[in-house]
Amino acid sequence: MARIDRARVGRYARAGARWARLLAPVRRSVTGIRVFYGVDLLPRPGDPAAGGTAKAQRLATRFPNHPRNFNLLYLSSPHLPRDLGPLVWLARRRGIPVVVNQNGVGYPAWAGDASTTFNAPVRRALDVATHVLYQSAFCKASADAFVGAPRGMWEILYNAVDTTTFTPSVPPPAGGPVLLLGGDQTQAYRAELALRTLAELVASYDEARLLVTGRLVAPANGLVDELGLRDRVELVGRYAQRDAPALLRRAHVLLHTQMNDSCPSLVIEAMACGLPVVYSRSGGTVELVGDVAGIGVPHEATWERLVPPEPRALAEAVSRVLADHDRYRTAARQRAVAEYDLEPWFARHEELFAQLVAQRQRGRR
Repeated sequence: MARIDRARVGRYARAGARWARLLAPVRRSVTGIRVFYGVDLLPRPGDPAAGGTAKAQRLATRFPNHPRNFNLLYLSSPHLPRDLGPLVWLARRRGIPVVVNQNGVGYPAWAGDASTTFNAPVRRALDVATHVLYQSAFCKASADAFVGAPRGMWEILYNAVDTTTFTPSVPPPAGGPVLLLGGDQTQAYRAELALRTLAELVASYDEARLLVTGRLVAPANGLVDELGLRDRVELVGRYAQRDAPALLRRAHVLLHTQMNDSCPSLVIEAMACGLPVVYSRSGGTVELVGDVAGIGVPHEATWERLVPPEPRALAEAVSRVLADHDRYRTAARQRAVAEYDLEPWFARHEELFAQLVAQRQRGRR
């Protein structure tokens, strides 16, 4: 007998109850700003979350989730709700503004033949969006190239970090150096490249170590043994957001090997904790780090295939950062506070939400 997926049953039950309420006659108007994020149940603050869910989780601390009685629909692409079509229909029918927070899109180098299928709901979301928040200029360029331009208004709004929670360690971590490969390793090359970079680095740093977080799509132990890194690599696994600052403070450098990353929150969280970033120089990461908070290592830029930088080049960049670590550490923290603090991000959302809700109310008079 097949096992019952209780989580899935719960999701469908909540969605069914929501739609029963949504399709009932509207008896009174909704006042104030009431946002629905396209999911009935969000992770609690501090619980594990990723991608669009993490954005909604954060926003919901200021603008709570209202699945059944809302006047603004906030969607995070490409992680769109399963009932996107009905939600779009309802929003149009009731004149509810739609805000889309646009992250990545599918392209041949990683989505292959599935790129068109992957991008279809993104195109639908952009078609109905009243306003699009692109997470970086790279997000805008890639979406324009593979999905198309939006029909409504748009702007670039980078991700944000709570700089009162994500703070540097005092004093800096001793020993090491310790590199951190953060996030989920959803592409095999990311962990392999980090391990090979560490192998290059140990010739110059006897105590060099690497922390690897998240899910691994391919086992790492075989390569760890092959490279002689058994005592130098710690597989941390997945972690809750509340544990992220303490984890980041264990490291000296964030090693971000992902190519064409759209706007990684991990990078700005690391910078807020005083971690310089050594990274594959492509995507939105270039915009986040700038010229002061780390070093980007060039590699062939193409949408058709993944061509990562050489491990030796990454190791050399790490060495350059470590040689001037205090300056890079200070610059990373200063850039995070000046450019990516959470409060202006909240304020821009509040301003936009109030404007769109007011426009809707004027239109209904």
